[in-house]
Amino acid sequence: MHHNRLAPAQVRILRGRDNWWFVGPGGVARLYDHHVTADGGLSAGAERYLRKQGLFEVAPYRTFSLTVLTSTDCNLGCAYCFQNTGQDPGGGDRPPRIAHARLTSERIGSLLEFTRRQMAEAGLEKLHLLLFGGEPLLNVRGCKELLARAADYGLFSAAMTSNLTLLTPRLASQLSDLGVRSIQVTFDGDRDDHDRIRVRRSNGGTFDTIMRNLSRASDAAPLIGWDLRVNVSHLNYRNVDALIERFPQAVPAGRCRIHFSRVGDTGIGYANKVRHTELSECFKRWHRRSLELGLSVARPHANYPCQTCGYGDGRYGAVVSADGTLSSCWETAGKPDWQVGTVTSGYLTRELAGPRWVSCESSYQYEDDKLNKQSFLDIVDAALLDHLVETGRL
Repeated sequence: MHHNRLAPAQVRILRGRDNWWFVGPGGVARLYDHHVTADGGLSAGAERYLRKQGLFEVAPYRTFSLTVLTSTDCNLGCAYCFQNTGQDPGGGDRPPRIAHARLTSERIGSLLEFTRRQMAEAGLEKLHLLLFGGEPLLNVRGCKELLARAADYGLFSAAMTSNLTLLTPRLASQLSDLGVRSIQVTFDGDRDDHDRIRVRRSNGGTFDTIMRNLSRASDAAPLIGWDLRVNVSHLNYRNVDALIERFPQAVPAGRCRIHFSRVGDTGIGYANKVRHTELSECFKRWHRRSLELGLSVARPHANYPCQTCGYGDGRYGAVVSADGTLSSCWETAGKPDWQVGTVTSGYLTRELAGPRWVSCESSYQYEDDKLNKQSFLDIVDAALLDHLVETGRL
């Protein structure tokens, strides 16, 4: 069994305004100058204490993480999408995409049997399912059938990543009844910026449709929480403040978590011209205002390997495309040159799969290097921890 082979998380030591912060897999601790060495490490005494408190301990996985693309098609034509194979040669909103595939009843059976085998090998009895695409709601029948049948395979929790343009109140209620408890939706800035970036392949913006569907679905499915992802680029970062003010009007703030992410270049002709080093003050301000409005923000965490793609062999999770092929990560799903097996035959050998095994964001390119990105994250996370303490939230 694999359950005792977890890779260690990388702890982080962040410089706060008046102190230091330790961020480990077991939690967060406030440090002072005498706890930190000249090179930014922990003193021996501080490390012994933090280990004794369990802050270095990595909790074992309790669920197997399964991501399924119910459809590889999408009704939007976002220029930066990692599933595009290029930019629209006509300069419009129809960039070429990964090949069409749609999840069928027969394939649901084979992917769930594959999942059962993987869970047994990992010693896990509970399943977490993420409905993904393309746009998963282009195959509503596949979504609902997969959720219903997964109940016999230990389904413990379910989520969906959707552009929300197709989510009706009735469908939200049905998905909730089948176990969906979280839906992630992406915004590309405030209305005008969003409608220039997140566009329909048939032309036209999507902001008002998404906000309306978010509000109505929230009312119809009170058990569903919302993960609001805000993509940040040179095209929209100046108006993100106005966007944040809109969210409490659309959905109860206590059911929302907001996450800001700079858009990376995946080598398909899209370039983000704002650098991480230019965004730290923006991210600090956005976090503070989100908290003031009652929204949740993700707490700083240690640098973990991804449950799905971080181990090189799919032992704790899998990504399955609609045609039954396996990928290491959602970033490469549906791309034929990056397949690492099928649900019927299992994973390729390490020798064959190794060159195709991609971890989260490893396909993203940034004009500033990885060190600048990590420095940016450390600055933003330290400021967030400072603010959480100041406001009594930590």
